[in-house]
Amino acid sequence: MTSSADAAVLGRGRLPLLLLLLLVCSSCWLLPQCDARKTLAATGAPATPIRAVNLGGWLLTEGWILPSLFDGIPNNDLLDGTQLQFKSVTQNRYLVADQGGGAAILADRVQASGWETFKLWRIDETTFNFRVFGNQFVGVNSTGGVVATATVPGPSETFQLVRRDSDKSRVRIRAPNGLFLQAKTMESVTADHSEDTDWGDDDPSVFVTNNVARLQGEYQICNGYGIAQATQVLRNHWSTYITENDFSFIASSGLNAIRIPVGWWIASDPNPPLPFVGGSLQALDNAFSWAEKYNLGVIVDLHAAPGSQNPYEHSATRDGSQEWGNSDANIAQTVRVIDFLANRYANSPSLLAIELLNEPWAPGATLPSLKKYYKNGYKAVRRHTSTAYVIMSNRLSISDPTELLQFASGFSGAVLDVHYYNLFDSKFNSLTVDQNIDFVRNNRSADLAAVTNQNGRPLTFVGEWVAEWAVQGASMTDYQRFTQAQQDVYGRATFGWAYWTLKNVNNHWSMQWMIQNGYMTLKN
Repeated sequence: MTSSADAAVLGRGRLPLLLLLLLVCSSCWLLPQCDARKTLAATGAPATPIRAVNLGGWLLTEGWILPSLFDGIPNNDLLDGTQLQFKSVTQNRYLVADQGGGAAILADRVQASGWETFKLWRIDETTFNFRVFGNQFVGVNSTGGVVATATVPGPSETFQLVRRDSDKSRVRIRAPNGLFLQAKTMESVTADHSEDTDWGDDDPSVFVTNNVARLQGEYQICNGYGIAQATQVLRNHWSTYITENDFSFIASSGLNAIRIPVGWWIASDPNPPLPFVGGSLQALDNAFSWAEKYNLGVIVDLHAAPGSQNPYEHSATRDGSQEWGNSDANIAQTVRVIDFLANRYANSPSLLAIELLNEPWAPGATLPSLKKYYKNGYKAVRRHTSTAYVIMSNRLSISDPTELLQFASGFSGAVLDVHYYNLFDSKFNSLTVDQNIDFVRNNRSADLAAVTNQNGRPLTFVGEWVAEWAVQGASMTDYQRFTQAQQDVYGRATFGWAYWTLKNVNNHWSMQWMIQNGYMTLKN
């Protein structure tokens, strides 16, 4: 037992300790937001809910955000991943990879779909490989027949597209032997037509192209310009598109964080693997310096992983192929990128979180592979910091949005990222203004509640949303109501939200434009 005298001594000893603890806690409360956050990842939600904006289209190219970046590329409608269909003018039929690939190229299809679509791998502005549905490459065999059997392109799979000056959709395809492809019959496509042509409809070497899809990502801009010019174009973009003034605007507008998409090659800066170019790491360093100055938290978001975790241009895929997570080596390579980022920025008071991966697409990104990566990526972050949050993105195209809940709840400081758009699905095409708003208040509210555990593990983050929709002719008031409804609902996320994106040529996708023009007001 403790005597009353002993208790008095212990009480006196505890008093200074209690005062010290009170002082520390009070000081933490008084410190700038970015410093206070440093104590919170292991214990729960941020002291102030995160209200962030994405810096999309800056350190990771997305052409639709700023199309002018691609203006200087010759034949910029024929970049890597462009999907072309070729219709023979003499047969009035489309070229097709028989069986989707692995066999001959024919010219017997009345309508064009997947097997009749060829993806470009650009070598230079006129020279390409053609990849077919089954991922084989078109080539010329020893007898001059045109086939799609090669799994890796070589000289025999290299073609030149010659376009008619007066009609760019009218093309001839020069084969590696110097002769041109021709559709002699619907069953015979060969590489043996001469140079001569009048581009008439009686020439079997003339094809009319349909350009059915394209990509405008980091791979396309780098390979399209070539390393020298891409370096010049992108370094100018990185230094002018987002500047310190933008960070000042973000902070003064009532936001407290930024989410910065980056590509995996940033870990190899200044000499990343081709076709990527160096220089984005310095821009990210600048972002941290500005964030510290303006008291903003930084979420570093691995938006493009090696092999591409989804088929979209923002994953830096070459042709829409998705190969991330297919091997242990690929996962390990991705973990090394996270380790690099965590090590570099762990000591910055503005490091709020590292997002391990953006929008992995199901079923290509399997759940076992993703969990394995998230576990190892989390460990990589924790090797360097115990205070940064670790964000794990839900997969796209899944039926059960709670599939990661139990898994993520086992990691201290883990955050589950979900993205909500009233777009990209036909069900939104006919919704009215009020129906869109009701969808947010009812359906999105339920969606968010479904991924929010009562114990706060993991935290929830609406990492992307936008005040855009399929409604035509909406008024300013309509947009204001839609914006406010989303802020109200996504404000319930236990970590916070981030608008996509700060700047965009499409006004309602630009948070800067929305704020400056009175379409959006941020709550205190």
